[in-house]
Amino acid sequence: MRKLVTGDLVFSVKQYKSLMNILPTGKMPKTYDAATNKLVTSDADWWCSGFYPGTLWYLYEYSADTVLKREAEQRMAIIKQEAFNSGNHDLGFKIFCSFGNAYRLTGQEEYKQLVQTAAKSLATRYRPSIKSIQSWDSSAMYKCPVIIDNLMNLELLEWSSKNGGDKQFDDIAVNHANTTLKNHFRPDYSSYHLIDYDLSTGKAMRKITRQGAADSSAWSRGQAWGLYGYTMMYRFTNDSRYLVQAKYIARFILTHPRLPADMIPYWDFDAPGIPNTYRDASAAAVMASAFLELSRYTGGQSKTLYIVAAEKIIRTLSSPLYRAKPGTNGGFLLKHSVGAIPFNAEVDVPLTYADYYFVEALIRYKKWYL
Repeated sequence: MRKLVTGDLVFSVKQYKSLMNILPTGKMPKTYDAATNKLVTSDADWWCSGFYPGTLWYLYEYSADTVLKREAEQRMAIIKQEAFNSGNHDLGFKIFCSFGNAYRLTGQEEYKQLVQTAAKSLATRYRPSIKSIQSWDSSAMYKCPVIIDNLMNLELLEWSSKNGGDKQFDDIAVNHANTTLKNHFRPDYSSYHLIDYDLSTGKAMRKITRQGAADSSAWSRGQAWGLYGYTMMYRFTNDSRYLVQAKYIARFILTHPRLPADMIPYWDFDAPGIPNTYRDASAAAVMASAFLELSRYTGGQSKTLYIVAAEKIIRTLSSPLYRAKPGTNGGFLLKHSVGAIPFNAEVDVPLTYADYYFVEALIRYKKWYL
């Protein structure tokens, strides 16, 4: 594992430098279209805009290569204004993954202040009647949608609350985590993707999916968000309910009869056509990082189980099947991720968040177990 992780990090530094060289000014990488050999980019308001600079900061942490640091700083200038954007719930992904890592590594006060600003913006989306943060604005399709992904953005609130921000941020994060625990999960600890609430009564009106195979299915990246989210919430709160929930979600994933032996899940655990359907490297990368953190809060056989699971995912993602050859794949690290099959969007392509959580898992493994 030492040789593998080191090799992956060395490769990642070189590969992201090749991505830097083709990324247009003022843009963020989104994915790569192999059919046309074109890099697909996004503007600052895309929900994934923080992952590229966040990955650069992780790689700078490993390498101390100032070329990566300068690139991260230049790209963060593009998304700086997103800290003031209260139009969606993705501020953790946009701002904490980028400016949070930047502050952790540099201590620059400006970065901390932007994280605090983003927390204030996210807090405006809290709806007291449902004790949750509204994910997307109301529309003809949804009254008050809350998606499982929203758990990930609670890290922004918790960190801000514990680093000079408003205590209210912690209250909001805890309330949201508790409401999600109550309404998003089935008896087997799989998760619905989306709960649509009635703001006047606070009741969950519909339990449905947007990116999964069916309303009743277990969308793989959604299960990964839940695993990561409750593990992270335990880190901040020491509330045993969150640790118990994370363990139950881990059990659902690890004992599922349709989890492949190589630990890279199909895009949905209940996807039609298994085994002849797409895998999702992004879900696997999130799971690997989450399993590594969960292992730190457990002991004995459970600890070993989570470490071994993370190691197996990292080994598979590091294989030629999933890890790109140097200079290929548009500069992205991993192949074979899935965005949203129901919309035929980003199917079997590289994605910035797959790379981010893969590198995060590598950094965590290096810090904690090498």
